[in-house]
Amino acid sequence: MNREVHHHHHHATPDFNRAFAVGVALNIVFVVIEVSYGVIADSLALITDAGHNLSDVLGLLLAWGASYLARKQPSLRRTYGYSRATIMASMFSGLLLLAAVVVISWEAVQRFFAPADPAGQTIMIVAAIGVVINSITAWFFVSGKDHDLNIRGAYLHMAADALVSLGVVVSGFVIWRFGLNWFDSLSSLLIAAVIFWSTWGLLRDSLNLAVDGVPRGLDPGKVRDWLCAQPGVEGLHDLHIWPMSTTDTALTAHLLMPTPPEDDDFLHELAHQLHERFEISHSTFQVERGDPGKPCLQSQNCAT
Repeated sequence: MNREVHHHHHHATPDFNRAFAVGVALNIVFVVIEVSYGVIADSLALITDAGHNLSDVLGLLLAWGASYLARKQPSLRRTYGYSRATIMASMFSGLLLLAAVVVISWEAVQRFFAPADPAGQTIMIVAAIGVVINSITAWFFVSGKDHDLNIRGAYLHMAADALVSLGVVVSGFVIWRFGLNWFDSLSSLLIAAVIFWSTWGLLRDSLNLAVDGVPRGLDPGKVRDWLCAQPGVEGLHDLHIWPMSTTDTALTAHLLMPTPPEDDDFLHELAHQLHERFEISHSTFQVERGDPGKPCLQSQNCAT
């Protein structure tokens, strides 16, 4: 007879609602400032950068919406809730950032052949405001960037914008003081390379989660070995580990136990230890006696 028990631990994650709200508000205000001064200074660069910042506002709204949906309770038709929206949002954030890299690189190459006019002090001042606003917004998400891909996507959007604005300030100063127009293109390409390097990890991890891959940093071999070493467990098969969201991980497994536990203490402790040791928040076990007349179709040797 099989015994199937599941245990669910909700992963405690900080509430970033205020960070998203303030970040979106600050960046919308900055977009208005950038467009206004772009028109006043007759700077196509500022107006173009305002369009890039507007796309990052979209990225923030996307991450914010996913964060909100992830907190909704499961229903009969959405048995896991909407947690997976965070994975989709982090993937789209990565794609948006890659698109920004392509745009920045293309503009930089174009300026190599047709250098821009020396940047005025107005452009440098506006870009400096962008450095401050984007840095502050990125700082709002620092605490969650290493634990939640969705939050990392929001952080990278703002950090990338801060880098771009800093590049405008530095290149603007160099062009203004020394007349080295080519420095603007060089700094843009360097910034694009940094953004690409940081974005690639986000996109790689989010694509892995999107296809139900084991989250990076979690060794499935260690999980299997630990489960096999538990008292009374003589075999393990049909082990699956996959992400429910960018912060919650699920596990299912068939445990071969010729002498099943008499109560649920063993299973409760198993789920608790999986959560503490491997940050697996939702675990489901099917206990089998190993009746040779009724072998499980998914069975395999525990050591393989």
